Amino acid sequence: MTQGAKQIAAQNRRARRDFQIEETFEAGLVLTGSEVKSLRAGRASISEAYVGERSGELFLQGAHIPEYLAATYNNHQPRRLRKLLVHRRELSKLIGQVRREGYTLVPLSIYFNQRGRAKLEVGLAKGRRKADKRESIKSREWERRKSKLLRERG
Repeated sequence: MTQGAKQIAAQNRRARRDFQIEETFEAGLVLTGSEVKSLRAGRASISEAYVGERSGELFLQGAHIPEYLAATYNNHQPRRLRKLLVHRRELSKLIGQVRREGYTLVPLSIYFNQRGRAKLEVGLAKGRRKADKRESIKSREWERRKSKLLRERG
């Protein structure tokens, strides 16, 4: 793997459409060995997952990491809670914004960094309404059309 490259294990593609992502954070994951093996095989799904707060800590809930078939009898539960590891300042900032300002913490992707550690990209987001989604699609299409016109005139 090259410097700075990420090996993506799972992505939440709907998150960027359904939410307005304000900021992104990187968080570590507390995983078992069989979960890491299953992630490396690329069989995880975080499309229905969300990040919740319990007793001052953040947890990934609803993520499905299937059992690793070559593991022993003590395999992991596919939909268990997984603790997120973030710096204390980031943790207090994120929890404060979720509680006070109505933000949501959305998992965007699970990937392996250059050191081989599993990381979760978390987005601090606000939900979009149907009209907001349409507006963003219109503006994106207009930008494409505008750049195409500028290239043609060029």
